[in-house]
Amino acid sequence: MPELPEVETCLRGIAPHLRGRRILRLEARERRLRWPVTPQIDAAVAGQPIEALQRRAKYLLLDLPSGSLILHLGMSGSLRVLPAETPPGPHDHIDLMLDDGKCLRLRDPRRFGSLHWAASPATDHPLLTQLGPEPVSPGFDGGHLHRRSAGRRAPVKTFIMDSRIVVGVGNIYASESLYRAGIHPQRPAGRISRTRYDRLATSIKAVLAAAIAEGGTTLRDFVQEDGNPGYFARELRVYGREGEPCPSCGHPIRQRRIGQRSSFYCARCQR
Repeated sequence: MPELPEVETCLRGIAPHLRGRRILRLEARERRLRWPVTPQIDAAVAGQPIEALQRRAKYLLLDLPSGSLILHLGMSGSLRVLPAETPPGPHDHIDLMLDDGKCLRLRDPRRFGSLHWAASPATDHPLLTQLGPEPVSPGFDGGHLHRRSAGRRAPVKTFIMDSRIVVGVGNIYASESLYRAGIHPQRPAGRISRTRYDRLATSIKAVLAAAIAEGGTTLRDFVQEDGNPGYFARELRVYGREGEPCPSCGHPIRQRRIGQRSSFYCARCQR
């Protein structure tokens, strides 16, 4: 699934082409996504200008005068800005036709993505109301993690991947952040000191900022808006490197299933 850095990369790629443009109409060739794309969305967006684009967690928000489109790429979704006359492929389900002769096209082979309409403010939509702080925002720090972890027995890796605690720390970035903070992914969240959570919050911010700068991680179904893969995979220190030497101590990297997800760590460096 595209992670936060991939979604941020996508946002930065499409924003210059959409900001200030007027939506002529929405064309839906397939409405059966994760949730049905309702005809009410067509009427809501027709003729409206795109005032701003933003990201909340892994959701893309297109802000219009009367509300916002909320878009999630799901497992395999991708967006392209194309000439409107470009013939659609078999998995090109949604087009936003723009007033400059182009369109924003959603391609989603597995149809796990979604498109919703929210009256202002978009943050009141049920999909967004329970989300935790953005990890790269000033509101996220070690104090926040330490307070929310009180009494929790769940592994810290599961804890930081909970979007109610902090958004956008997916499996890859959780493994990398815990490694850089020197914290074992199975340590109970409630048994970690404030000092170590300060270190973990700093690591999460650094890992995600670096991934955004590099265009995300190379995943099977994600490419940048220009069609090229992200390159942060070259910077991964533990994820996907089972059996390889730890960059710090040379001890073999281990893999373990935690919360039904593959977790990679160094048993010597992470405690």
